[in-house]
Amino acid sequence: MTDSTAPIGRRRILIAGSAAAAAVGLGVAATAGRAEAEAESPRVAPAAATVCTLTKELTEGPYYLEHALVRSDVSEGKPGIPLQLALTVVDNATCAPLNKALVEIWYCDALGEYSGFVGNNGHQEPDNGKFLRGGVLTGSDGIAKLTGIYPGWYRGRCIHIHLKVHTDVTLTSDGSFTGGNEIHTGQLFFSETVTQAVAKLSPYSTNTVPRTTLNADGIYDGGGAASGLLTLTALGSSPSAGYKGTLTVGVDPDA
Repeated sequence: MTDSTAPIGRRRILIAGSAAAAAVGLGVAATAGRAEAEAESPRVAPAAATVCTLTKELTEGPYYLEHALVRSDVSEGKPGIPLQLALTVVDNATCAPLNKALVEIWYCDALGEYSGFVGNNGHQEPDNGKFLRGGVLTGSDGIAKLTGIYPGWYRGRCIHIHLKVHTDVTLTSDGSFTGGNEIHTGQLFFSETVTQAVAKLSPYSTNTVPRTTLNADGIYDGGGAASGLLTLTALGSSPSAGYKGTLTVGVDPDA
């Protein structure tokens, strides 16, 4: 059940942390050490190398299904704590936001089951082949906003969400999409501290499959935001209120 660790291609992509998102409109972002100085001198533009970190794409894994629905809420009523995603897609050469790029996600539920493959993690539950799958088009600001639940886990992998970015897709009458160019395949990862808190809550606590930690995962390489690690912000005073995850994903639109 473990995803293959082989990369799916040789394209290089750029993933910057959410701290860079505020500077997307300028095409550059300050490093943490320069933030205060640049606030006083907004015309200062650091080199692009200080903005973005290049990293290889990550495996698609065995659970991808085509013809996902174009929709912002992928939860399909699945139990779990709320998760909001705000993913900013930018051109890796200029850091300019990509408009009308389709950002697609898919991931397992609290018991580690993927829609279309239920039973692979040892739990039997209704399977409509659609839950926790879907995508949305970015706006002119490059942001794709999606909602769902915090992922669960299955044997051999840490908690993660799969991600694809497509350009030039055609929306179809059945609520899906077709055509276009697939310019990025990767994964999103979660803070181990947050995951530990979530794992104590129901229904996650009923998942008896041993959980692989972030640092023990065979695909996450410890690179932080450059490797897809989300910045998580609590939506309330307790873990049960849920989290918002943000990340800026840079791609080569001509790939």
